[in-house]
Amino acid sequence: MPEPTTPAQIRAEYPLLADNEGVWEGVYRYYDADTGKLVDQHLSRLICRLTDDPRYTYHQTNYYYWADGRTETRDFPAWYENGRIWWDNDLIKGWAAPMQPDDFHRSTCLNWTRKGEEDLYLYEMIQNSADRTLRARTWQWFRKDKCYLRTLIDERFITRDWRGWTDMTAPKIAL
Repeated sequence: MPEPTTPAQIRAEYPLLADNEGVWEGVYRYYDADTGKLVDQHLSRLICRLTDDPRYTYHQTNYYYWADGRTETRDFPAWYENGRIWWDNDLIKGWAAPMQPDDFHRSTCLNWTRKGEEDLYLYEMIQNSADRTLRARTWQWFRKDKCYLRTLIDERFITRDWRGWTDMTAPKIAL
């Protein structure tokens, strides 16, 4: 692991990531790449934070809520190195970086692989609105180099105060 960084360093070197710090709520929709058919959808709340933990300066926790009452929580601690955020945990290994060139500084690209599924990888693009209150995310899932699934995610910014967030009920968004 690299030398520890601080939230201040990340804010200076990767301001787009810092602009995403806080609580986001939205909807994930999964589509079969061959048919275009909707195969799953659920609500989400993401808590994105810059922390003083020297090992994991960026930490994201995703909460998922399905209409049938199922829930899931996924935790993604990450470190910052060479202009990217890096993940390596039980579920995924990958990175996120600002897209280059992006004259408007609104786009981020991610790439990750699933642990235990070596033939599966994913690319994600995150597009933020200019005022950083909305974002649209697109995942393209590949297995054996063939796109088989697409995920479209629409999110709205709720608050920068992730430390004070206590509401863990499902977001109040219509599917």
